[in-house]
Amino acid sequence: MKNVLLIGAGIGGTALLQMLLDMEHIEVQAVIDVDLKAKGIELAKRHHIKTSSNWKKYYTEDIDIVFEATGRKDVLESLQAHIKEGTTIVPSRIARLFFTLIEEKDFLIQKLNQHSSIQETILNSTHDGMIAVNAESQVLFFNKAASKMSGIKSEDAIGVHIQEVLPNSGLPRVIQTKKEEHNKKQHFENGTTILTTRVPMFEEDKCIGGLAIFKDVTEIVEMAEQVTNLKSIQTMLEAIIHSSDDAISVVDEHGNGIMINPAYSRLTGLKKEEVINQPATADISEGESMHLRVLETRKAVRGVPLKVGPSKRDVIVNVAPVIVDGQIKGSVGVLHDVSEIKSLNKELKQAKRLLESLKAKYSFEEIVGSSQEMQVAIEQAKIAASTPVTILLRGESGTGKELFAHAIHNESNRRHYPFIRVNCAALSETLLESELFGYEEGAFSGARRGGKKGLFEEAEQGSIFLDEIGELSSNMQAKLLRVLQEKEIVRVGGTKATSIDVRVIAATNVHLERAIVEKEFREDLYYRLNKMPIYIPPLRERINDLSQLAKHLLTKLNEDYGRYVHGLTEDALNYLKTYHWPGNVRELENVLARAMIYMEAGSTKITKQHLPILTDETPQISTNQPDLRDEHKTLQELMEEYERSVIMKSIEECAGNKTAAAKRLNISIRSLYYKLDKMDID
Repeated sequence: MKNVLLIGAGIGGTALLQMLLDMEHIEVQAVIDVDLKAKGIELAKRHHIKTSSNWKKYYTEDIDIVFEATGRKDVLESLQAHIKEGTTIVPSRIARLFFTLIEEKDFLIQKLNQHSSIQETILNSTHDGMIAVNAESQVLFFNKAASKMSGIKSEDAIGVHIQEVLPNSGLPRVIQTKKEEHNKKQHFENGTTILTTRVPMFEEDKCIGGLAIFKDVTEIVEMAEQVTNLKSIQTMLEAIIHSSDDAISVVDEHGNGIMINPAYSRLTGLKKEEVINQPATADISEGESMHLRVLETRKAVRGVPLKVGPSKRDVIVNVAPVIVDGQIKGSVGVLHDVSEIKSLNKELKQAKRLLESLKAKYSFEEIVGSSQEMQVAIEQAKIAASTPVTILLRGESGTGKELFAHAIHNESNRRHYPFIRVNCAALSETLLESELFGYEEGAFSGARRGGKKGLFEEAEQGSIFLDEIGELSSNMQAKLLRVLQEKEIVRVGGTKATSIDVRVIAATNVHLERAIVEKEFREDLYYRLNKMPIYIPPLRERINDLSQLAKHLLTKLNEDYGRYVHGLTEDALNYLKTYHWPGNVRELENVLARAMIYMEAGSTKITKQHLPILTDETPQISTNQPDLRDEHKTLQELMEEYERSVIMKSIEECAGNKTAAAKRLNISIRSLYYKLDKMDID
């Protein structure tokens, strides 16, 4: 039970109070408002909740959550100054979001209830009798078909022990043994003979009840006593299967299709001739054929997700073996459509993503890597997170610098405030300046009326992540230096300085020390940023982490591509470990994604054959080097000639792509253009 103190009893506070009163594990201890005649105060009194105009009167260490619903900044600051660490403060804007998400949750629950109602209607419409009981063998579900066959009304059976309703029921035995019973003959007291399948129901590893599905086979039994012709019996069994609303497929002992029902064709979109006498894999779009697994293991499987048919329909399959006189004669599969359930799950995930977009996504627990190099970086980052110091994340492209920035913010005392991300290389200088510092009305053509807050202002009390900091122009470097020194910004077109409280986390893959020597990066800004440098090692320096990283990335790629790849073979893993990985983790993800895309359907492990050819290409220096024996040239002239030959060779090997050449030479594109201009090269 969580104890709650609600501050603010206006319209929003009243709506929030009404919602909290409906929550089972929430106890509202007091409602506070300066207006003791507010609607929320009156509602609290009707529910015998304490009220006051002074929140300090009812705040104790037992209060778990304080909802600030006034929207007043001074109230929030007062709470933050006096509330102890064990109590969570929910600001008004978060409270409004919380209220909205609860409304969305209620809407989704309503839809789920509607879906359950539809499911119950479907189950009551089937010709198959169905009885479900809980772990104590009390009847939970008794559909119309079961009532018709047994002569027992559903309302007389619900909540009663099954053996009081049907004395010879085998469901208590199934719950006790936790073993399925297939195609068991049973007689009701009214003379009806049924063929029933009983299965235990599990939630995780715990048996929570049992389910019996049965058909009235009274006439079939009577006919079977007179008819011995196998063809006639097969025809009758086919009729039973065809009458079921469940999608059913049957294969022989060799795994070739011998029977499907109309419900199967409706679900998969496959015609009879596309399945009968075809291998059991004919209907599988993605995943492994459960018929073949059951034929091999002689054991039933339940609840396996697959994609079937040309439309790749999402289904859950249950498959059981057919064993006659100890010999396996085939298997029977039942498919259940789960497309609607997946759609509801997608909506729920979208609601969760809406909440997650307001904060940093990752924590240190999500950083994969147990190598000593990575652990050192993580420990340094955790120490840095507990301080207000500016942090500089250094490392090659693709090593996970942004992931570290997220984790540092979430570990800091600023985690409840905004986390803003900016790629300094993705925007032009003019656009970057207006985005970072904002602008006043009329600052330039097209400026928004009333001006616009910059990202530094949006990140107030939170963190701002400046990626590719080494790509800033000299002008932007000077302005950023002022922000770090003075803790204030000036909007574009404005003159008034605005104080800010923002922690800066910067990142770069540029060699800043070299950039300082080449006059491309300010030395004073470097010392401001480099107070807490954290080096994130490239993948080649922690190659032992590759197995963990691959497993983590495959989980993500399976979700993105809807695949079921479980891992890599040992040969594939050893092959990946021999590569240099210039693109680091980002390149590893790219390689695994390409391998997954070109894998044949049904494959669950990436082999070496699935992987692209990986080669470590080291830039070769042109043989057209300056003659170092030329005594008439100075050292500076020889160095310039050598630098020119290296640059020209790199551009040639990159097919004229200067961005790729700059990356190969480990310099910024701006630096490369400067050198080309200095050397008078187009």
